[in-house]
Amino acid sequence: MFYHCLYCNFTLDMRCVLNPPTQSLVDLKAHDHQLTLLPRLDSFTCNACGLKGDRSPYACFHCGFMIHQECLGLPRLININRHDHRISRTSVLGVVNSVCGFCRKKVDWTCGGFSCQRCPNYVIHSKCATRKDVWNGKELEGVSEEEEDIEPYVVIDDNTIQHFSHKEHHLRFHESNIMYEEKKWCSACSRPIGLQSFYECMDCDFSLHQNCAKCPKKRWHVLHNERLTLVTNMEIHVFPCNGCKRMSAGFRFKHGDKNLDVLCGSVSEPFVHPSHPHHPLYYIPMEKEDLCSGCNSWEYCVLRCIEGDCGYELCFKCATLPQVVKHIVDDQPLQLCYGEEEASGKYWCDICEKETNSNNWFYTCKDHLASLHTKCVLGDFAGLMPRSVVTFWGISFAVVLNNSVTRPFCRECKSRCMYPINLKFLGTSETYICSNDCAFSFCSPFFRKIQ
Repeated sequence: MFYHCLYCNFTLDMRCVLNPPTQSLVDLKAHDHQLTLLPRLDSFTCNACGLKGDRSPYACFHCGFMIHQECLGLPRLININRHDHRISRTSVLGVVNSVCGFCRKKVDWTCGGFSCQRCPNYVIHSKCATRKDVWNGKELEGVSEEEEDIEPYVVIDDNTIQHFSHKEHHLRFHESNIMYEEKKWCSACSRPIGLQSFYECMDCDFSLHQNCAKCPKKRWHVLHNERLTLVTNMEIHVFPCNGCKRMSAGFRFKHGDKNLDVLCGSVSEPFVHPSHPHHPLYYIPMEKEDLCSGCNSWEYCVLRCIEGDCGYELCFKCATLPQVVKHIVDDQPLQLCYGEEEASGKYWCDICEKETNSNNWFYTCKDHLASLHTKCVLGDFAGLMPRSVVTFWGISFAVVLNNSVTRPFCRECKSRCMYPINLKFLGTSETYICSNDCAFSFCSPFFRKIQ
């Protein structure tokens, strides 16, 4: 039902009849002067968000300012998950040839938007800044900003630090080496130290990759609109990372039910990956799934190239795969290969003895004669620290390397465990679990007993 005037072609629906908008108002948050409603169909550009409108704006007759009705409620000062500092709304951005910090499209510098007082060149569209997956909905005008110490360590000298996760001892810096370090593991990401520079405890076997040691104690992340806190996970509970879906027991960035391992939690924009070195990648959420260029699986959370019609996209799992890894199948470290589109013949994985899709990423040896599935090389438990005890779905397991001459049988699938890391049920000598699926199958009866 609606009301209509035949003489001037004016129409009102029942919502506006029962709750008519204010004819004029003074809202200093929206504009310095009085605003008047223009109740008619009329094309205009909103000065607050820079987008086109086609009806009933509020207008200022003093300076020609026009604004959507829905833009009247835009906040003045906010935090977003794309920037480390607070950003404030301004009526004129004034930054020529700038791009939006979210959608990466050009910004009209004559219109309003949000900008950072500390970073003069950072601007973002009003509509982009107030998306539900970018802003947490909190207006910060009048809320004092507390300076927090987010530095993860204190520098003792040029080669020594004291990290907040290991305050009892100092850590000594070691430069990256040409030899692959496979006997030391990073306590933050639970990966081997490998070829990376790292910090090592001077009194015990605690080690951290240099990059992992730099992770701040708090940070904003594109996958969550609240600030995340770095948790050391001293109880060693296994958790699924919300970015890559891998199981991990290392450090994590956490807020509420949101958990990101330090690899996914360290992803920031612009993200540069060796598989696509010429263009950076950005996380721009879409309503549909996208095809990952690394594993050819459909994912909602992908990092995408925005250059023209490039179409290159990476899921977080592929984006955080190790570039070099050591495996028992070869004496030399394996390298990540980004697929071969013009490959001739069939490729076979030497671990599972099944065909490898040459269009997908795989690991290969120095002479490029091998093509190993990434999952076969890493397994499901690459995020767990060998020789540790972890809690997996409420049950304690020992994390063991599968490097003996004879591979054990999995308790659930009855096959020999082919992945490099297995779980071993505590209190037994032969109860091994090889994968996430088998772990869930093994733990399910225990859940039923508890319930």
